[in-house]
Amino acid sequence: MILFVNPFTGLAGDMLLGALLDAGAPIEAVRQAVAATGLTGWRLDAERVRTGALTATRVRIDVEDDATERPAAELIAMAARAGLPVADAALTAIAEAEGALHGVPPADVHLHELGGHDTLIDIVGCAAALRALGVTRVHCAPLPLGGGTVRTRHGVLPVPAPATLALLEGAMVRGGAAGEAVTPTGAALLRAARTAYGPVPEMTLRATGYGAGTRELPDRPNVTVAMLGEPATPAGEQVVLSTNLDDVTGEVLAHVIERALAAGAADAWITPAVMKKGRPAHVLHVLTPVELAGDLQNLVLAETGSLGLRRTVVEKVALPRHTTTVRLHGRDVRMKHGPWGVKPEHDDLAALAAATGRPLRQLAREAFDAL
Repeated sequence: MILFVNPFTGLAGDMLLGALLDAGAPIEAVRQAVAATGLTGWRLDAERVRTGALTATRVRIDVEDDATERPAAELIAMAARAGLPVADAALTAIAEAEGALHGVPPADVHLHELGGHDTLIDIVGCAAALRALGVTRVHCAPLPLGGGTVRTRHGVLPVPAPATLALLEGAMVRGGAAGEAVTPTGAALLRAARTAYGPVPEMTLRATGYGAGTRELPDRPNVTVAMLGEPATPAGEQVVLSTNLDDVTGEVLAHVIERALAAGAADAWITPAVMKKGRPAHVLHVLTPVELAGDLQNLVLAETGSLGLRRTVVEKVALPRHTTTVRLHGRDVRMKHGPWGVKPEHDDLAALAAATGRPLRQLAREAFDAL
Protein backbone atom coordinates (compact mmCIF):
# COMPACT_ATOMS: atom_id res chain seq x y z
CA MET A 1 0.00 0.00 0.00
CA ILE A 2 1.21 3.52 -0.82
CA LEU A 3 0.79 6.40 1.64
CA PHE A 4 0.78 9.93 0.25
CA VAL A 5 1.03 12.66 2.90
CA ASN A 6 -0.30 16.12 2.14
CA PRO A 7 0.97 18.44 4.90
CA PHE A 8 -1.73 21.00 4.18
CA THR A 9 -0.84 23.22 7.13
CA GLY A 10 2.16 21.25 8.37
CA LEU A 11 3.10 17.97 9.96
CA ALA A 12 3.44 16.79 13.54
CA GLY A 13 3.55 13.28 14.95
CA ASP A 14 0.06 13.52 16.44
CA MET A 15 -1.37 14.96 13.20
CA LEU A 16 0.08 12.10 11.15
CA LEU A 17 -1.20 9.55 13.67
CA GLY A 18 -4.67 11.14 13.57
CA ALA A 19 -4.68 11.01 9.76
CA LEU A 20 -3.66 7.34 9.72
CA LEU A 21 -6.37 6.47 12.24
CA ASP A 22 -8.88 8.45 10.20
CA ALA A 23 -7.82 6.47 7.10
CA GLY A 24 -8.60 3.17 8.80
CA ALA A 25 -5.71 2.15 11.05
CA PRO A 26 -7.15 0.34 14.11
CA ILE A 27 -6.49 2.28 17.29
CA GLU A 28 -6.26 -0.95 19.30
CA ALA A 29 -3.23 -2.03 17.24
CA VAL A 30 -1.62 1.31 18.08
CA ARG A 31 -2.38 0.94 21.79
CA GLN A 32 -0.94 -2.57 21.84
CA ALA A 33 2.29 -1.40 20.22
CA VAL A 34 2.70 1.44 22.72
CA ALA A 35 1.95 -0.93 25.61
CA ALA A 36 4.68 -3.27 24.33
CA THR A 37 7.28 -0.55 24.99
CA GLY A 38 6.67 -0.82 28.74
CA LEU A 39 5.52 2.79 28.99
CA THR A 40 3.08 3.30 31.87
CA GLY A 41 0.72 6.04 32.99
CA TRP A 42 -0.80 6.95 29.63
CA ARG A 43 -4.08 6.80 27.76
CA LEU A 44 -4.57 7.19 24.01
CA ASP A 45 -7.90 8.13 22.46
CA ALA A 46 -9.07 9.60 19.15
CA GLU A 47 -11.95 12.00 18.69
CA ARG A 48 -13.75 13.53 15.74
CA VAL A 49 -13.38 17.32 15.73
CA ARG A 50 -14.24 20.18 13.43
CA THR A 51 -11.36 22.29 12.21
CA GLY A 52 -12.27 25.06 9.82
CA ALA A 53 -14.70 23.63 7.27
CA LEU A 54 -13.59 20.01 7.77
CA THR A 55 -14.08 17.24 10.29
CA ALA A 56 -10.94 15.33 11.21
CA THR A 57 -9.51 12.95 13.78
CA ARG A 58 -7.55 14.42 16.67
CA VAL A 59 -5.38 12.24 18.87
CA ARG A 60 -5.72 12.82 22.61
CA ILE A 61 -2.97 11.61 24.92
CA ASP A 62 -3.49 11.76 28.68
CA VAL A 63 -0.48 11.03 30.89
CA GLU A 64 0.14 10.75 34.60
CA ASP A 65 3.80 11.72 34.20
CA ASP A 66 4.10 15.09 32.46
CA ALA A 67 7.90 15.15 32.46
CA THR A 68 9.31 16.04 29.06
CA GLU A 69 12.93 15.03 29.63
CA ARG A 70 14.51 11.61 29.11
CA PRO A 71 17.77 10.24 27.74
CA ALA A 72 17.34 9.42 24.06
CA ALA A 73 18.84 5.97 24.68
CA GLU A 74 15.98 5.20 27.09
CA LEU A 75 13.33 6.03 24.50
CA ILE A 76 15.16 4.02 21.83
CA ALA A 77 15.37 0.99 24.12
CA MET A 78 11.67 1.23 24.95
CA ALA A 79 10.66 1.55 21.30
CA ALA A 80 12.76 -1.50 20.40
CA ARG A 81 10.43 -3.68 22.49
CA ALA A 82 7.60 -2.95 20.06
CA GLY A 83 9.52 -4.45 17.13
CA LEU A 84 8.80 -1.58 14.73
CA PRO A 85 11.79 -0.63 12.53
CA VAL A 86 10.27 2.76 11.59
CA ALA A 87 9.98 3.74 15.27
CA ASP A 88 13.55 2.63 15.98
CA ALA A 89 14.86 4.57 12.99
CA ALA A 90 12.88 7.72 13.87
CA LEU A 91 14.13 7.91 17.46
CA THR A 92 17.68 7.09 16.39
CA ALA A 93 17.50 9.89 13.81
CA ILE A 94 16.38 12.34 16.51
CA ALA A 95 19.25 11.29 18.78
CA GLU A 96 21.77 11.67 15.94
CA ALA A 97 20.42 15.09 14.94
CA GLU A 98 20.43 16.41 18.53
CA GLY A 99 23.88 14.93 19.14
CA ALA A 100 25.34 16.62 16.06
CA LEU A 101 23.81 19.97 17.03
CA HIS A 102 25.07 19.88 20.62
CA GLY A 103 28.38 18.14 20.02
CA VAL A 104 27.72 14.96 21.99
CA PRO A 105 27.53 11.30 20.93
CA PRO A 106 23.97 10.14 20.13
CA ALA A 107 24.14 7.65 23.02
CA ASP A 108 24.65 10.55 25.45
CA VAL A 109 21.89 12.80 24.13
CA HIS A 110 19.40 13.99 26.75
CA LEU A 111 16.11 15.04 25.18
CA HIS A 112 14.26 17.97 26.72
CA GLU A 113 11.05 18.88 24.87
CA LEU A 114 11.17 15.59 22.95
CA GLY A 115 11.76 13.32 25.94
CA GLY A 116 8.17 12.93 27.15
CA HIS A 117 5.44 10.33 26.77
CA ASP A 118 3.98 12.14 23.75
CA THR A 119 7.08 11.63 21.60
CA LEU A 120 7.24 7.89 22.21
CA ILE A 121 3.48 7.44 21.74
CA ASP A 122 3.38 9.47 18.53
CA ILE A 123 6.36 7.69 16.96
CA VAL A 124 5.50 4.14 18.01
CA GLY A 125 1.83 4.82 17.24
CA CYS A 126 2.54 6.01 13.69
CA ALA A 127 4.88 3.09 13.05
CA ALA A 128 2.22 0.65 14.27
CA ALA A 129 -0.45 2.33 12.14
CA LEU A 130 1.75 2.11 9.04
CA ARG A 131 2.26 -1.59 9.67
CA ALA A 132 -1.45 -2.21 10.31
CA LEU A 133 -2.36 -0.47 7.04
CA GLY A 134 0.22 -2.45 5.07
CA VAL A 135 2.08 0.67 3.95
CA THR A 136 5.26 -0.17 2.05
CA ARG A 137 5.95 3.18 0.34
CA VAL A 138 5.56 6.72 1.67
CA HIS A 139 5.39 9.83 -0.53
CA CYS A 140 4.93 13.41 0.62
CA ALA A 141 4.17 16.79 -0.92
CA PRO A 142 6.66 19.62 -0.22
CA LEU A 143 6.67 20.53 3.47
CA PRO A 144 5.81 24.07 4.65
CA LEU A 145 8.63 25.22 6.91
CA GLY A 146 6.94 28.02 8.83
CA GLY A 147 9.00 30.78 10.40
CA GLY A 148 9.58 33.00 13.39
CA THR A 149 11.04 31.87 16.70
CA VAL A 150 10.31 29.36 19.43
CA ARG A 151 11.33 29.34 23.10
CA THR A 152 13.01 26.12 24.27
CA ARG A 153 15.17 24.89 27.16
CA HIS A 154 18.13 26.04 25.06
CA GLY A 155 16.68 29.55 24.77
CA VAL A 156 15.02 31.23 21.80
CA LEU A 157 15.63 29.36 18.56
CA PRO A 158 14.63 30.04 14.96
CA VAL A 159 11.73 28.22 13.32
CA PRO A 160 12.12 25.67 11.83
CA ALA A 161 13.99 24.34 14.85
CA PRO A 162 17.58 23.30 14.10
CA ALA A 163 16.77 19.65 14.88
CA THR A 164 13.86 19.75 12.42
CA LEU A 165 16.07 21.14 9.66
CA ALA A 166 18.69 18.46 10.32
CA LEU A 167 16.04 15.75 10.07
CA LEU A 168 14.64 17.24 6.86
CA GLU A 169 17.92 17.04 4.97
CA GLY A 170 17.04 15.70 1.51
CA ALA A 171 13.34 16.57 1.87
CA MET A 172 11.42 18.86 -0.51
CA VAL A 173 10.32 22.01 1.33
CA ARG A 174 8.54 25.29 0.70
CA GLY A 175 7.81 28.52 2.54
CA GLY A 176 4.86 28.86 4.87
CA ALA A 177 3.07 31.03 7.40
CA ALA A 178 4.75 32.06 10.64
CA GLY A 179 4.87 29.45 13.37
CA GLU A 180 6.15 25.90 13.70
CA ALA A 181 4.67 23.99 10.76
CA VAL A 182 6.80 20.84 10.95
CA THR A 183 7.91 19.32 14.26
CA PRO A 184 11.03 17.22 14.82
CA THR A 185 8.81 14.20 15.47
CA GLY A 186 7.01 14.60 12.13
CA ALA A 187 10.30 15.12 10.30
CA ALA A 188 11.87 12.06 11.97
CA LEU A 189 8.95 9.83 10.97
CA LEU A 190 9.22 10.88 7.32
CA ARG A 191 12.96 10.27 7.39
CA ALA A 192 12.57 6.86 9.01
CA ALA A 193 9.96 5.82 6.43
CA ARG A 194 12.39 6.68 3.59
CA THR A 195 9.87 9.12 2.19
CA ALA A 196 9.95 10.20 -1.44
CA TYR A 197 8.92 13.81 -2.15
CA GLY A 198 6.93 15.16 -5.06
CA PRO A 199 3.45 14.85 -6.62
CA VAL A 200 0.95 12.10 -5.89
CA PRO A 201 2.28 8.83 -7.37
CA GLU A 202 0.17 6.85 -9.79
CA MET A 203 -2.08 4.68 -7.64
CA THR A 204 -5.66 3.54 -7.10
CA LEU A 205 -7.01 5.58 -4.18
CA ARG A 206 -8.53 3.41 -1.43
CA ALA A 207 -8.89 5.65 1.64
CA THR A 208 -8.33 9.20 2.85
CA GLY A 209 -7.78 10.43 6.39
CA TYR A 210 -7.55 13.88 8.01
CA GLY A 211 -5.48 14.41 11.15
CA ALA A 212 -6.20 17.56 13.14
CA GLY A 213 -3.60 19.70 14.87
CA THR A 214 -4.22 21.49 18.15
CA ARG A 215 -4.00 25.06 16.83
CA GLU A 216 -7.07 26.82 15.46
CA LEU A 217 -6.26 28.75 12.29
CA PRO A 218 -8.42 31.72 11.26
CA ASP A 219 -8.64 30.99 7.54
CA ARG A 220 -8.23 27.24 7.00
CA PRO A 221 -8.52 23.82 8.63
CA ASN A 222 -5.39 22.75 10.49
CA VAL A 223 -4.92 19.26 9.08
CA THR A 224 -2.50 16.74 7.65
CA VAL A 225 -4.06 14.60 4.92
CA ALA A 226 -3.22 10.90 4.44
CA MET A 227 -4.13 9.24 1.13
CA LEU A 228 -3.85 5.45 0.87
CA GLY A 229 -3.70 3.72 -2.49
CA GLU A 230 -2.67 0.58 -4.28
CA PRO A 231 0.15 0.96 -6.79
CA ALA A 232 -0.71 1.02 -10.45
CA THR A 233 1.15 -2.12 -11.42
CA PRO A 234 2.46 -2.66 -14.95
CA ALA A 235 1.57 -6.06 -16.37
CA GLY A 236 4.01 -8.67 -15.14
CA GLU A 237 5.60 -6.51 -12.42
CA GLN A 238 6.33 -8.33 -9.17
CA VAL A 239 8.57 -7.84 -6.14
CA VAL A 240 11.39 -10.03 -4.86
CA LEU A 241 11.95 -9.84 -1.11
CA SER A 242 15.33 -11.14 0.02
CA THR A 243 17.18 -11.25 3.33
CA ASN A 244 20.46 -12.77 4.54
CA LEU A 245 20.11 -15.13 7.51
CA ASP A 246 22.92 -16.74 9.52
CA ASP A 247 21.02 -17.59 12.71
CA VAL A 248 17.87 -19.35 11.46
CA THR A 249 17.46 -23.12 11.43
CA GLY A 250 16.51 -25.13 8.37
CA GLU A 251 13.19 -26.04 9.96
CA VAL A 252 12.29 -22.38 10.40
CA LEU A 253 13.34 -21.57 6.83
CA ALA A 254 11.11 -24.35 5.49
CA HIS A 255 8.26 -23.06 7.67
CA VAL A 256 8.67 -19.52 6.30
CA ILE A 257 8.57 -20.77 2.71
CA GLU A 258 5.41 -22.78 3.40
CA ARG A 259 3.72 -19.78 5.03
CA ALA A 260 4.78 -17.41 2.25
CA LEU A 261 3.40 -19.69 -0.47
CA ALA A 262 0.18 -20.18 1.48
CA ALA A 263 -0.14 -16.38 1.82
CA GLY A 264 0.00 -15.88 -1.95
CA ALA A 265 3.68 -15.69 -2.88
CA ALA A 266 4.31 -16.64 -6.49
CA ASP A 267 7.47 -18.50 -5.46
CA ALA A 268 9.92 -18.79 -2.56
CA TRP A 269 13.40 -20.30 -2.42
CA ILE A 270 16.66 -20.37 -0.47
CA THR A 271 20.25 -20.04 -1.69
CA PRO A 272 23.37 -20.80 0.38
CA ALA A 273 25.79 -17.94 1.02
CA VAL A 274 29.00 -17.10 2.84
CA MET A 275 28.81 -13.84 4.78
CA LYS A 276 31.50 -11.68 6.36
CA LYS A 277 34.04 -13.42 8.59
CA GLY A 278 33.33 -16.64 6.68
CA ARG A 279 29.98 -17.25 8.36
CA PRO A 280 27.78 -19.74 6.49
CA ALA A 281 24.31 -18.40 5.83
CA HIS A 282 21.22 -18.60 3.66
CA VAL A 283 19.50 -15.99 1.51
CA LEU A 284 15.72 -16.25 1.63
CA HIS A 285 13.91 -15.01 -1.49
CA VAL A 286 10.17 -14.48 -1.86
CA LEU A 287 8.62 -13.55 -5.23
CA THR A 288 5.32 -11.80 -4.67
CA PRO A 289 2.66 -9.79 -6.49
CA VAL A 290 3.05 -6.09 -5.71
CA GLU A 291 -0.21 -5.92 -3.78
CA LEU A 292 0.95 -8.66 -1.37
CA ALA A 293 4.49 -7.35 -0.86
CA GLY A 294 3.68 -5.51 2.37
CA ASP A 295 1.99 -8.48 4.03
CA LEU A 296 4.70 -10.91 2.95
CA GLN A 297 7.42 -8.51 4.04
CA ASN A 298 5.91 -8.42 7.52
CA LEU A 299 5.59 -12.22 7.53
CA VAL A 300 9.26 -12.74 6.59
CA LEU A 301 10.54 -10.25 9.17
CA ALA A 302 8.34 -11.64 11.94
CA GLU A 303 9.15 -15.30 11.27
CA THR A 304 12.91 -14.92 10.75
CA GLY A 305 13.67 -12.12 13.20
CA SER A 306 15.67 -10.36 10.49
CA LEU A 307 16.29 -6.65 11.02
CA GLY A 308 15.67 -5.82 7.37
CA LEU A 309 15.32 -7.04 3.81
CA ARG A 310 15.74 -5.92 0.23
CA ARG A 311 12.87 -5.22 -2.17
CA THR A 312 13.57 -5.52 -5.88
CA VAL A 313 10.94 -4.82 -8.52
CA VAL A 314 11.18 -7.35 -11.33
CA GLU A 315 9.23 -8.09 -14.50
CA LYS A 316 7.89 -11.62 -14.59
CA VAL A 317 7.45 -13.21 -18.01
CA ALA A 318 4.72 -15.87 -17.84
CA LEU A 319 4.17 -18.14 -20.82
CA PRO A 320 0.67 -19.42 -21.57
CA ARG A 321 -0.21 -22.66 -19.87
CA HIS A 322 -3.18 -24.92 -19.21
CA THR A 323 -3.95 -28.04 -17.20
CA THR A 324 -5.53 -31.36 -18.17
CA THR A 325 -6.20 -34.47 -16.10
CA VAL A 326 -5.41 -38.15 -16.64
CA ARG A 327 -6.78 -41.08 -14.64
CA LEU A 328 -4.26 -43.46 -13.03
CA HIS A 329 -5.09 -46.31 -10.65
CA GLY A 330 -8.41 -44.74 -9.74
CA ARG A 331 -7.04 -41.24 -9.07
CA ASP A 332 -6.79 -37.99 -11.03
CA VAL A 333 -3.33 -36.68 -11.91
CA ARG A 334 -3.06 -33.14 -13.20
CA MET A 335 -0.86 -32.55 -16.27
CA LYS A 336 0.60 -29.08 -16.78
CA HIS A 337 0.99 -28.03 -20.44
CA GLY A 338 3.22 -25.21 -21.65
CA PRO A 339 4.41 -24.13 -25.11
CA TRP A 340 7.46 -26.39 -24.93
CA GLY A 341 6.32 -29.45 -23.02
CA VAL A 342 4.11 -31.14 -20.46
CA LYS A 343 4.72 -32.57 -16.99
CA PRO A 344 2.61 -34.23 -14.31
CA GLU A 345 1.89 -32.41 -11.04
CA HIS A 346 4.39 -33.71 -8.48
CA ASP A 347 2.01 -33.51 -5.52
CA ASP A 348 -0.53 -35.70 -7.33
CA LEU A 349 2.14 -38.26 -8.22
CA ALA A 350 3.50 -38.31 -4.67
CA ALA A 351 0.02 -38.90 -3.24
CA LEU A 352 -0.58 -41.69 -5.76
CA ALA A 353 2.79 -43.29 -4.98
CA ALA A 354 1.97 -43.27 -1.26
CA ALA A 355 -1.46 -44.80 -1.91
CA THR A 356 -0.33 -47.53 -4.33
CA GLY A 357 3.24 -48.27 -3.29
CA ARG A 358 4.43 -47.79 -6.88
CA PRO A 359 7.66 -45.88 -7.65
CA LEU A 360 7.23 -42.19 -8.47
CA ARG A 361 9.21 -42.49 -11.73
CA GLN A 362 7.02 -45.34 -12.94
CA LEU A 363 3.86 -43.35 -12.25
CA ALA A 364 5.30 -40.37 -14.14
CA ARG A 365 5.87 -42.56 -17.24
CA GLU A 366 2.33 -43.93 -16.93
CA ALA A 367 0.96 -40.38 -16.76
CA PHE A 368 2.70 -39.45 -20.01
CA ASP A 369 1.47 -42.64 -21.65
CA ALA A 370 -2.11 -41.84 -20.58
CA LEU A 371 -2.19 -38.52 -22.45
